[in-house]
Amino acid sequence: MWDDGGVAARTRSWFRECSVKTTSFNPARFAPSDASETAGHLHKAWAASVRGEPGAFAPRPVIGRSWQRAKRFGVNPEQGTASTLLQPDEVEHRRTSTALADVMPTLHGALGTVADASLQIMVVTDPEGRVLWRAGNPGVLRRADAICLEEGAAWSEETTGTNAIGTALSADAPVQVHSAEHYVRTLHEWTCAAAPVHDPRDGRLLGIVDVSGPDSTFHPATLALVDTVSRLAESELRAVHLRAVERLRAVAAPLLCRLDGPALVVDTHGWLAAVTGMPPVDRVPLPASFGAGHCWLPSLGTCVAEPMPGGWLLRVTGDADPGSPGRVLLDLGEPRRPHITVRGTAGSWDQALSPRHAELLYVLAVHRQGRSAAQLAVDLFGDPTRTVTVRAELSRVRRRLIGLLDHRPYRFREELEVQVLLPDDPRDLLPHSTAPAVSGTRASAEAAPS
Repeated sequence: MWDDGGVAARTRSWFRECSVKTTSFNPARFAPSDASETAGHLHKAWAASVRGEPGAFAPRPVIGRSWQRAKRFGVNPEQGTASTLLQPDEVEHRRTSTALADVMPTLHGALGTVADASLQIMVVTDPEGRVLWRAGNPGVLRRADAICLEEGAAWSEETTGTNAIGTALSADAPVQVHSAEHYVRTLHEWTCAAAPVHDPRDGRLLGIVDVSGPDSTFHPATLALVDTVSRLAESELRAVHLRAVERLRAVAAPLLCRLDGPALVVDTHGWLAAVTGMPPVDRVPLPASFGAGHCWLPSLGTCVAEPMPGGWLLRVTGDADPGSPGRVLLDLGEPRRPHITVRGTAGSWDQALSPRHAELLYVLAVHRQGRSAAQLAVDLFGDPTRTVTVRAELSRVRRRLIGLLDHRPYRFREELEVQVLLPDDPRDLLPHSTAPAVSGTRASAEAAPS
């Protein structure tokens, strides 16, 4: 089942050292003589709970609490498990927007191949319980289709009752759900083990990793394996974060050399990359609405924040001088080489733009008051229904240009000075673009008297 190298070998080593969590299914809890008797006790406990009657066999506490939540949510134990699937472009948007994408090779190497060999499947969801990826045994994948355990499906407790994915989300802890421990009868032939994956930068829940299969494939140590792999994924995310901080440090060093006063550079989560003129700190807590310009931070006092690629330059002023929030130059003068330059008091940085991002930023620069997703869909595609595509592109550009764009509506931050450099002949504006907002500008130039 296991190979002798790579992620799977490391996981095997860690797995041997793991013990099964208290939230796993423990056959000894029911003191049965064999597996069929165990299943019988579970079904009796489930039936008593559905009827609201006391039973001779009570479920484990984690399952009992989940059953009670399912009742409050109004889940029918005799219902199916079908749900309205996300559209493929929405699934793709959520995949590209989550840090879990960075560890999918690890998850697939450590769990996907194991699940395939043991007649199970691996499932990875987002924090809402929506399935983003799955892999494993082809036959079990076909059986999973029949219960709507497929990409885009909803598996929270609110929609599907007690199941490993939804219950792990609710408990924020590893959990295994076996046979009739599922609240919906349709799932009584399945066993699932799931564990949460957290972002090591801020502790935020990223999603759930799950192994599911027919109850005949049940093994009480499955949960320990899944929990170990989730921790391995978190370790890899921590390594990815450290590499990002190192890249930010390389950019920050020449900027800090030009400053006289105390200053520091942090990533978007406040983790320190570089510092000058003051003692180092591990992390600066940043508010959710943090942006460029004058600010006050409890750990530093008054500061001036300037955006950088992947983080922030924080100049500690000690006074109320707001400083310069920064200037943005959107350079579309060279038709085939659009780029953006950001200037602050400590220097400047620039980044090349893809054609789509150049179109987006051009529209936002023209409409400083902001645009909704539907308006941008019309600006870019002439179709107000293309909002999912617009949001996906904006998510990407906002990750690249930290601190420059706001949302609700989408716009450049009000404190920034934004200038657009157009080609000498406006008819050359992004010549390959078919976006209505861009082609409209070119058409107006064509119609203007020479």
